[in-house]
Amino acid sequence: MIRAGLVGYGLAGKVFHAPLITAVEGLELAAVVERKSRNAEAAYPGITTYPSLEDMLGDPTLELIVVATPDNFHVAHAKEALQAGRHVIVDKPVAGTAREIADLMARAVEIDRHLIPFHNRRWDSDFRTLQKLLLEEKLGRVVYLESTFDRWRPHPRLTKWQEDGSTPGGVLTNLGTHLVDQALVLFGPPEAISADITSERDGAAAIDSFTLRLHYPRQTVNLASNYLAALPRPRYTVRGTQGNFVKWGLDPQEERLKETGRVVEPNWGLEPPASWGTLAMEPKGEPVGDTGGSMVTHPAKPVPGDYRLYYAGVRDAILGKSQPPIQAADAWRVAQLLEWAIESNTQRKEIPCNWNLEPSLNWLP
Repeated sequence: MIRAGLVGYGLAGKVFHAPLITAVEGLELAAVVERKSRNAEAAYPGITTYPSLEDMLGDPTLELIVVATPDNFHVAHAKEALQAGRHVIVDKPVAGTAREIADLMARAVEIDRHLIPFHNRRWDSDFRTLQKLLLEEKLGRVVYLESTFDRWRPHPRLTKWQEDGSTPGGVLTNLGTHLVDQALVLFGPPEAISADITSERDGAAAIDSFTLRLHYPRQTVNLASNYLAALPRPRYTVRGTQGNFVKWGLDPQEERLKETGRVVEPNWGLEPPASWGTLAMEPKGEPVGDTGGSMVTHPAKPVPGDYRLYYAGVRDAILGKSQPPIQAADAWRVAQLLEWAIESNTQRKEIPCNWNLEPSLNWLP
């Protein structure tokens, strides 16, 4: 049994990490850091509550430390846990800069411990379904992907750390980390990036809108999010040489975790048929084009989403059975691409992506 300590019991800790840790065989949620309360004990009787990470690291039986604190504390808490010789999970974004992530990676390599980013949206149902469609080449050669994650929050929540300006990256580092990570999984590193990044709401103290355009040799990827979407766009719009795929709505796991606080079976991660994406393709042997034929459309049966697979991968990596489910270098690449996006927005031009790492980082995978 791998005993885990959770640092922070806000949204990330309460909704995602604690329920997922306790739902995976071989992992035990043993301790939580809550500075001013003991809310986790009510939900998970038998755990130990500590007022600080320093106090929690005094328990030598904790092998895994999960950092789920506000973004500004991620680097300090991850560094402290690594210095104590523990495996570390860090909620996204791992850090504010690629350099900070590289420094954490170097520390993890030095002590032979895992540093694992929490990019859980790789296990969304819609993303896993899209991966399957591309693997099976259902759409032919993909030429365009638009991936959006919109919300309707017209009034800035200035009492929340996510929007009070203490983490000015706002939605770019919050939701943008997920969108960029998914794009890199599907298509690899782009050759160039252009970006529009701004704050659209009156009184906003952090970024609340972005559009990133990733340029590849034979395809374009648009990633976008904003907080003024009373009528959200499709989650995915994909065009290929043999058809299209459109998906509306978000994976249901987050909302179910908010409602239940647990992974509740059966049918975890399954979307109802009304939420399935749509495939549109030419009939076999009957090109549509200018001939006046009609496209064939049908629902795309989804692959179930399952965030537990992330923590099962963490368990197996600590036991030496597999590689981590997310490599720390993946978070480094996301952070680097977001830095180039900010540079593009500032200079109002397309920025080439030079993935040739400087000599001090050439050990990165």
